[in-house]
Amino acid sequence: MRLLTHNMLASHVKGVKKGFPLAIEATNVVVKAVDFNPDFISRMIPRLEWSALFQAAQWIGHADKLPATVPEGFEENEEFLKAAHHCLMEIEVMEGHLVCPESSHKFPILNGIPNMLLAADE
Repeated sequence: MRLLTHNMLASHVKGVKKGFPLAIEATNVVVKAVDFNPDFISRMIPRLEWSALFQAAQWIGHADKLPATVPEGFEENEEFLKAAHHCLMEIEVMEGHLVCPESSHKFPILNGIPNMLLAADE
């Protein structure tokens, strides 16, 4: 699961009002090279919840090059775009759990795929 995907997931456990961001408990994180596309990253930045991305990067130990906030004029800041690209596209959580911030329900991540399914009573 890439951090780009994580930024779009929320808990849908019955009765949960604050299901975002899901905490990450990673047991296997890999970094895979992906071609840098500054136009794609520039278009994605406004659609992201940046604080959740920064927190996710901290949870998995990859926030060292990522600023806590989006800088002014980020579209022209290649260093920032490369750091964002690295976090969004190259870091993958292969194994672990996503944890609902309200209910503490754990959603497993296996082979890089988060399983957001719930049991019938949930």
